[in-house]
Amino acid sequence: MQLVSIIAFVLVFSAAVALFVINIRKIIRNINLGKDQTINDNKPARWRQMFLVAMGQSKMVARPIPAFFHLIIYVGFVLINIEVLEILVDGFTGSHRIFMNVLNFDGFPLYNIAIAFFEVLAVLVLIACVVFLYRRYILKVPRLAHKDLDGWPRKDATNILAAEIVLMFALLVMNAADHTMQTAGFTFPISTPLYNAIFHGMTEGAMHTVVLVAWWLHLIGILAYLNYLPFSKHFHIVLAFPNVWYAKLTPKGQFTNMESVTNEVKAMLDPSFTPPPLAEGEIPKFGAKDVNDLSWKNLLDAYSCTECGRCTSECPANQTGKLLSPRRIMMATRDRMEDVGKSLDAKGPGLADGKSLLYDYITPEELWACTSCNACVQACPVNIDPLNIIVELRRSMVMEDSKMPDSLALALTNIENNGAPWQFSPADRLNWAQEN
Repeated sequence: MQLVSIIAFVLVFSAAVALFVINIRKIIRNINLGKDQTINDNKPARWRQMFLVAMGQSKMVARPIPAFFHLIIYVGFVLINIEVLEILVDGFTGSHRIFMNVLNFDGFPLYNIAIAFFEVLAVLVLIACVVFLYRRYILKVPRLAHKDLDGWPRKDATNILAAEIVLMFALLVMNAADHTMQTAGFTFPISTPLYNAIFHGMTEGAMHTVVLVAWWLHLIGILAYLNYLPFSKHFHIVLAFPNVWYAKLTPKGQFTNMESVTNEVKAMLDPSFTPPPLAEGEIPKFGAKDVNDLSWKNLLDAYSCTECGRCTSECPANQTGKLLSPRRIMMATRDRMEDVGKSLDAKGPGLADGKSLLYDYITPEELWACTSCNACVQACPVNIDPLNIIVELRRSMVMEDSKMPDSLALALTNIENNGAPWQFSPADRLNWAQEN
């Protein structure tokens, strides 16, 4: 029987890990659709940024209440998974509570203390999940009830919270029904009262069955959760760390110059300057029209978005009723990547579906509503930069498609003709200073 259990565990675990690797490779493939971008400057500052923002969650504290409950889930996710390590070892070896005899040494019950701490943490995680469900569906916090989240995004958030509740319950029930733990002379803060209220008086065989069912439920739940992550916004728990590490260190308001335009200006100012030749068959592009025109960092940003909506709630354009939502910009970019990836899986190389990120997924109205204020970048807990994508798409509209609002076209024409955005001759600029 023990051998059958080990074989079943190995098969389930191997299948889950293999499926996870396949899905991760697809995400890496999708991110690599973007243009190459070298980001390796000032590594000490990047490590410091990652520890403060991603690990230390320094930007979450701007909203203390959700930050507190998010910290509970974050710490619970990290620490409770230490107990998962024991579950894996038990599954591969056929043992039961293998760390109990190792960590309870010389009269000091380190293992029992650790399990007691994990139980308290599990209850806190349960409370945090309920609070987040309350904020979404009862309190209806505006950024969590926004139309951006209609459909799958809202279901995704609910699925994750529900899964975490089920996993925590399975863990507590497994501990409460574990005869080995409850008869070891140590009082656990959560599982011991549960044992006394529910399982006390049950036969050891019945309790063993409950433990076995809860053990498998917890294990399968974890492996299912693992394979759900690549399809969920909660994949940010993996990507937040590299995304913050690679986030730009330059001032948020600093824009990059397009090399192709810079070379054209240099050639105009210096006739001896020769722009670097294009590769054979290469067509010069300005800005970005589709995901393959963006950088891989832009695409990593999209996969790292947790859809929390802090960017949209801080966006002045959105607050005044305009169509722009920085969160939707990131969600649309990720959706486009996913669709391109599915097309690649089905049809092979090439973006041949006749669609593009610009126009089909993100509209000009959204892009031109942006004031470039960087409020979204400042608000993001994991340093995502929606503005960079917005600017690149606008560059493509203006420089490749010659599409822009009439007010901007007029301003540009005036700059070209008058050297200023106003319809006044340069000779009349000082008329305002003349005495009447």
